[in-house]
Amino acid sequence: MPITTLEQSEKTSSVLMNPELEQRVGSTETVSKAAPVDDRHQPFCFSYRFSDAMLMAADVQTVGEYLDAHQGWFTRCAHPMKVNPIGQNGYALTIGKFNSCGYIVEPKIGLELLPPESGVYRIRTVEIPNYTPPGYEVSFNAQMRLIEVANGQQSGTKVDWDLDLNVYIQFPKFIYKLPAGVIQGTGDKVLKQIVDRVSRQLTHKVQQDFHGNLGLKIPKCSIV
Repeated sequence: MPITTLEQSEKTSSVLMNPELEQRVGSTETVSKAAPVDDRHQPFCFSYRFSDAMLMAADVQTVGEYLDAHQGWFTRCAHPMKVNPIGQNGYALTIGKFNSCGYIVEPKIGLELLPPESGVYRIRTVEIPNYTPPGYEVSFNAQMRLIEVANGQQSGTKVDWDLDLNVYIQFPKFIYKLPAGVIQGTGDKVLKQIVDRVSRQLTHKVQQDFHGNLGLKIPKCSIV
């Protein structure tokens, strides 16, 4: 997977190292356990699979019509993340800072919201025109399913969604002095924290936006 290499000169401007990690990087014992330092270091892949659901106080058709009109709700609900349109169904989204072992990257990702097929909405990664990611690549695949449920005396819709996310990062050479397990574990943990936080925020904002536009109350009961 071709990824633009990050120059080691970025260390002073882009990296915040804590004392523990600085000590590990400078430790002869730690360096001896790491892979040999050369120009062929492979990117690390940080992965996270996530599932969640939200309840909407309307029927499946109404919720589907809302999701179809993503030109409105996606930009509103993604804020404060920066969003720029790409064609008819795509968006360039800056998802926030990603920090692994002190190296900070602020990924920008292109997402395409595909038309529904058999009631399933899918979101996939697309290229951002005239943009080359500096040392990282993101693979984002999500799907949402609309399921009619009982919501008290009214029918409602449960939106189930699943995400399969992979972030590939080509670190500066000095990072590879750390043991691979330290880099991998730290990156996976940070990715999980970012996805969990963004998911909670986005779910809350979508529910507020949907029910507010229709003059409905956000359901307080548990999802069935």
